[in-house]
Amino acid sequence: MDVRRRPANPILREKADAGEQLIKPHKSHQHQQQHPPMKASDALPLPLHLTNGLFFTIFFSVMYFLLSRWREKIRNSIPLHVVTLSELVAVLSLIASVIYLLGFFGIGFVQTLISRPNPDGWDVEDENTEQFLLQEDSRSGTCTTLGCAVPPPPVPSAKGLPKISQPAAKAAMAVEKPAPLITPQDSEEDEEIIKSVVSGKIPSYSLESKLGDCKKAAGIRREALQRITGKSLEGLPLEGFDYESILGQCCEMPVGYVQLPVGIAGPLLLDGREYMVPMATTEGCLVASTNRGCKAIMASGGATSMLLRDGMTRAPVVRFATAKRAAELKFFVEEPMNFETLSVVFNKSSRFARLQSIQCAIAGKNLYMRFSCSTGDAMGMNMVSKGVQNVLDYLQTDFPDMDVIGLSGNFCADKKPAAVNWIEGRGKSVVCEAIIKEEIVKKVLKTEVAALVELNMLKNLTGSAMAGSLGGFNAHASNIVSAVYIATGQDPAQNVESSHCITMMEAVNDGKDLHVSVSMPSIEVGTVGGGTQLASQSACLNLLGVKGANKEEAGANARLLATVVAGSVLAGELSLMSAISAGQLVSSHMKYNRSSKDVTKVAS
Repeated sequence: MDVRRRPANPILREKADAGEQLIKPHKSHQHQQQHPPMKASDALPLPLHLTNGLFFTIFFSVMYFLLSRWREKIRNSIPLHVVTLSELVAVLSLIASVIYLLGFFGIGFVQTLISRPNPDGWDVEDENTEQFLLQEDSRSGTCTTLGCAVPPPPVPSAKGLPKISQPAAKAAMAVEKPAPLITPQDSEEDEEIIKSVVSGKIPSYSLESKLGDCKKAAGIRREALQRITGKSLEGLPLEGFDYESILGQCCEMPVGYVQLPVGIAGPLLLDGREYMVPMATTEGCLVASTNRGCKAIMASGGATSMLLRDGMTRAPVVRFATAKRAAELKFFVEEPMNFETLSVVFNKSSRFARLQSIQCAIAGKNLYMRFSCSTGDAMGMNMVSKGVQNVLDYLQTDFPDMDVIGLSGNFCADKKPAAVNWIEGRGKSVVCEAIIKEEIVKKVLKTEVAALVELNMLKNLTGSAMAGSLGGFNAHASNIVSAVYIATGQDPAQNVESSHCITMMEAVNDGKDLHVSVSMPSIEVGTVGGGTQLASQSACLNLLGVKGANKEEAGANARLLATVVAGSVLAGELSLMSAISAGQLVSSHMKYNRSSKDVTKVAS
């Protein structure tokens, strides 16, 4: 027989692996399995619990009697060694109780040791041992070679092998790194390119220029990435995207694209026109809430918007040897005659760029010049940067000691919350308002006018002031701005300053109706350039009627998009504030923002 059991003793393991005879349990073990052994308590005339109770009672009674007698003797000055008959009987009873109790606990302990199986008590294996080993292994949960679906790895014989050190043994037992993911390629040429990318012979960023096929380059880069990292990109789609459209302008070294759902809120009645607003988001309840706000605005006659300012900014920082020289340049730039000259130089950079103003600020010998210009239907960051570079090159002639530290000195300020944007504006500055009738507030928004006014004052105004907010005097303007920006191909990072908003609510018409408004000084949007030319984003712009450049009036589409963003924020603010006022915030999110999927079954 070759049935083996893992012995408890490592020496027996070595013997078993070396092919020596296996041994079986003593016959005494088999006998114990058939006939249970006699217990010490079986010899007692009374049940065990009664016998224990009797001797414990005797023990404590005798102890109490003797202690009482000894106390009397000490009080009466009687020697303790003078013992009466009753005391003698008590002492004997005490001794008998102690002997019994010691014997009871001692026998139980010894019996426990005897009943424990002896791992070394084995005899030579015979035919009856096979069944015993299999039964014992099945009880213990171990798996022997016989009957296993997957046999355990063979253990090398201990004979003839050198001893392995402990560190080496640990290294051998270490879990190996998983093999890199490899997907079969259509051709050997592609396989060679992937191997070259993995080895570093071909830079990943150069695949498009080398192959001349952007989709193929993305696929090869994706496969190389999987092999290098050992991580699968399954779930990140590759097919169904025009990689030629992003080459050199939207994204470098693509390996796929991320899918985002796009919802529609509306119709939004704004300035007499209806708009269906696309919102790309993964936050449940956002589109539904904005849609309810649009419904309330529509039922109340619509909203009105006004564009207050339109100008993108860029602020370089230059340095001089002294603060006096920095001040001289400041005065030179602010001189009306010089400004006209600089405008001509600036406007040469683009047929749409038109310089509007230059705002200067000095910090020691450093001068910050904040250029503001119109940029047509483009968001305009690149356009204004080229114009600023032209002006700096021109100024270098009259101010040769000017040291240009940076084309952007953060006095712009781009993609950062800044008071200069909140006060002076950046991009498009828009105010949007609506009057919501009392019955609409009650039926659609499920709240009261007075409750909304009070909540707005304590939350959006006082609460934001307590928090030291900068341009954040609103409920969730950034939610709507981000969703519309992503759907229409805007720069999502500019959500930071574009979400600057103050929401105002006031009871009008003798306190019956609600006047609500949002003032947003720095909405940075465009309808040409960047991500606006991608197919999905272009379709969303087309839905709003602002796709591409306006052929009749430069910048009209971008300005219209900015007002739609403000109107959508107005709807979102109105709905969320109503939900908070009515105590429906948690219940609505539990209904629309909770997945029904069992997350415990989702693979990590």
